[in-house]
Amino acid sequence: MNPSVVGAALAVLFTGMIAAADGITKLVAGNYEAPQLYALAAALVALMAAGASGVSRGETLRIRSVKPMILRTVLTVVAAIAFFQAFRHLPFADVFLFIGLIPLIAAALSGPILGETPRPVAWLALSIGAGGVIFLMPGGISGAQAGHLWALVAALSGAVSMLLARVIAKVERAPLAQVFWPNLGLALVMALALPFVWKPMGVMDGIWIVTYAGFLFGARYVSAEAMRFLPAYVAMPVMNVQFVWMVGIGIYAFGEIPSFGTVMGVMLVIASGLYLVAEETIARGAAQDV
Repeated sequence: MNPSVVGAALAVLFTGMIAAADGITKLVAGNYEAPQLYALAAALVALMAAGASGVSRGETLRIRSVKPMILRTVLTVVAAIAFFQAFRHLPFADVFLFIGLIPLIAAALSGPILGETPRPVAWLALSIGAGGVIFLMPGGISGAQAGHLWALVAALSGAVSMLLARVIAKVERAPLAQVFWPNLGLALVMALALPFVWKPMGVMDGIWIVTYAGFLFGARYVSAEAMRFLPAYVAMPVMNVQFVWMVGIGIYAFGEIPSFGTVMGVMLVIASGLYLVAEETIARGAAQDV
């Protein structure tokens, strides 16, 4: 099967899993501080990755790309903290605007970091995708404040973290290691705050946390694989299909009916992602024919 198609399918699968995790977060996080949710979930994800590596053939948690992995782990922690602060100070819509800008940030940085500078026509698709995300938040950003700085830090660190996943994937196939080490780092850092924010959890909330960790583990595993098959500037806009899942979950679980602007934004995001996959597939086919 064409690598671009495989990568796109994995990216879409990632969006479904991460949107499900976001839905669970919305369901249970109102009763707990974010460090408690992050510490427990990240620890569970790290344990899942360690367990999977123990039963898989030939895949361990050892990795040759030590420096990129350390930096990726640090940036994962920074992104989690920054997103927590951003959600604390801003409405969801404002933060999601910055999430939608991550592909453009990745595209701008993919040249110096990966040597994968997008072709000129890809910039048009990336801009359309960003415009689609803006459609999803018709109110826009209400004004500059500390939360917007946190959101920008989160977007920058998140984009570079995913680019580093591509750096590692180009050298070695180690998706479980890419899941384990960042989550172990996140669990350890968030655990430092647990004595100050811990609240007893009911059985049902515990089940939701385990389910959340399962979706998060699957999402981060397939995202590492997707970055192996697709250039970062293609994979990340496809991952904006996450907004489609979020609309569906909003309707089904929370009774939130999307506005016309939301529907238009979703259509633009999907069109942008599909165009980039098609453009990359055609380019690879032409390169093979030469």
